[in-house]
Amino acid sequence: MRRSRIVLMAVLLLSVVCTGTAQAAVEPLVVGGSNASQGQFPWMVRLSMGCGGALVGAKVVLTAAHCVNSTGGNTTITATLGKVDLQDSGGESIKSTYVYRSPQYASTGVQDWALIELATAPSAPQLTFAPQGDTSLNSGNLTIMGWGSTTEGGAQSRYLKYATVPFVPDSTCQESYGSDLKPAYEMCAGYPEGGVDTCQGDSGGPMVKQDAAGRWVEVGIVSWGQGCAEAGYYGVYGEVQSFSDNISARISSSGTIVK
Repeated sequence: MRRSRIVLMAVLLLSVVCTGTAQAAVEPLVVGGSNASQGQFPWMVRLSMGCGGALVGAKVVLTAAHCVNSTGGNTTITATLGKVDLQDSGGESIKSTYVYRSPQYASTGVQDWALIELATAPSAPQLTFAPQGDTSLNSGNLTIMGWGSTTEGGAQSRYLKYATVPFVPDSTCQESYGSDLKPAYEMCAGYPEGGVDTCQGDSGGPMVKQDAAGRWVEVGIVSWGQGCAEAGYYGVYGEVQSFSDNISARISSSGTIVK
C-alpha cells in the first residue's frame, strides 16, 4: 500500500496516509539525520501544514501534490525560510496567495507535485530542479532533509535534519513495492538495511544532489514509503525530471504561478 510521508492530526501520529490536505497538521522529519547548519540549505521551506518544500521561483515553492487540497486562491499557508531552528526568532514567514496542484495526481496518483505562490518574494536563493529527461544525477548519494519525525510515529523535529541516502534502481525498488511503484514518475533512495530515511511530515521536501558545478539540484520530491527507515523498504520520491516541463510551464518569467 502506498503510504505518504504526511501525518493527519485527526489520527495524531499513528497514520501515514497517501492523501493530505492543506489544512492537515503534518509532522516532517528525517530518520538517522544530522542537524543542518544555518544557511546550509537556504532554499529549504517549512510549510505551516507540516510539509516541506523548496523555493524554485522568485515567489514559488515546489512541494508535493498530496500536501494541498486543490488548485486556486489560498491564503491559509505560511512558508518559513531562512532558519533551521523552528523556535528561532529569525527567518522569514510569508503567506500564500495561490496553489497549483498537479492535475495528473488526482486522477493517477503520480506526478506528486504542487506549486505555492507567496505574497512577497523572500530573500532566499532559489533551488534549481532537474530539467526534463535529465537523469544524470540519478545515481550515487543523494541528500534528503526536513523537520519531520526522527523515528517512525515520533514527534516532529525542532531542527532541520538532513541525511545522505544512495540511489536505488527501479528494478530493486520494485522488489519491495511491486506494482505500487510507478517508475515512469517515481524514483527510490535508501539503504536495504534501513536506518536512514525520510518520514512522516517530510512530504514535499526536496531530495537533492550537487552537479559538476557544485550547484544543488532537486531531483526528487518526498512522496511516500512503507513506514520510516524499515529494512527492505526504500523512500519513494517524485522523479522531478519526468515532469519538470509541466512544472516549468506553470512558473512565469517573473517568478509567479501561471494561472
